[in-house]
Amino acid sequence: MENLGPTELKLMQGLAQEVTALRPELLNGDATVGELAWVWAKDFDALGRFWRHRLWFERGRLIGWGWAHLPYRVARGDGTPLEVKTANLIWQVHPDRAALLPEILDWYDDVAGGVDRLLTVQSADRQAQAIVAAHGYAFDAEAGSDNGPWVQFNIRELTDVPDPVLPEGFRFLTAGDVPPAAAVKAHRDAWHASRFTEAAFERVRRTWPYRADLHVLVAAPDGTLAATAIIWLDEATKTAEFEPVGTHRDFRRQGLGTALQLHGMHLARAAGASRMLVACIGAPAHPAARNMYYSVGFRAISRDLPQIKVAR
Repeated sequence: MENLGPTELKLMQGLAQEVTALRPELLNGDATVGELAWVWAKDFDALGRFWRHRLWFERGRLIGWGWAHLPYRVARGDGTPLEVKTANLIWQVHPDRAALLPEILDWYDDVAGGVDRLLTVQSADRQAQAIVAAHGYAFDAEAGSDNGPWVQFNIRELTDVPDPVLPEGFRFLTAGDVPPAAAVKAHRDAWHASRFTEAAFERVRRTWPYRADLHVLVAAPDGTLAATAIIWLDEATKTAEFEPVGTHRDFRRQGLGTALQLHGMHLARAAGASRMLVACIGAPAHPAARNMYYSVGFRAISRDLPQIKVAR
């Protein structure tokens, strides 16, 4: 139960590489190479004390893991409190080791205690759906509704990528072109009440496979950083991933997100990637991000099916 550190994280990312190569549609939420790096690095200082983890090995090879987020109360970036009263499980097993999932769920029951337990399975993962149902989970109709926060995964081959077009006076930059504080402010301007800090960004920058030249930004004519995206490149699978992507609320609906996506895909391809992944809110009531990704050539490969197990 020691803190989930860089060594364990890299092992978990290694399993993500295997799943990406074999069955990318079975990648769970926050279990891709880039999502693991981003979630761990940005939240380690604030939330690490509320995390529990366990790794499962077979003949020295990682075949599955569980990462439980226990209930917590912390301050948002604007000072307002954020309280989460449920436990949440992020997990992954090797595609050939689905039978390990019940053991992970038993462990989760033990560490979560007497609170409601959440997790997600992928719509493409029929085995996992049956296993969690047998373990007492049911589809979370509220979280999984047409207005819910569920996420879908999207993929795009890096062929026939159009050239990006920015409005007059706007220009592309990378994180290497700006001070760290400016890159942090760009994120916070795009994500209201974010807890992202310079200390968290320093941890992000030290986390594999972050590269400043693949952390892309759009600067407005007045110098404001109007859009931001981090690209995580896994050279082993030639897969790159956008996470996070955001536009300053004063500069939305000007095509900056589309241009940044296309620019980022050109950079990823030049760096050796042959395909891109990105996750977004998939609910029909919130179509903006999904439609933007579709417009630049992404297609959905799976979606979250939120699950809940109510405490007795």
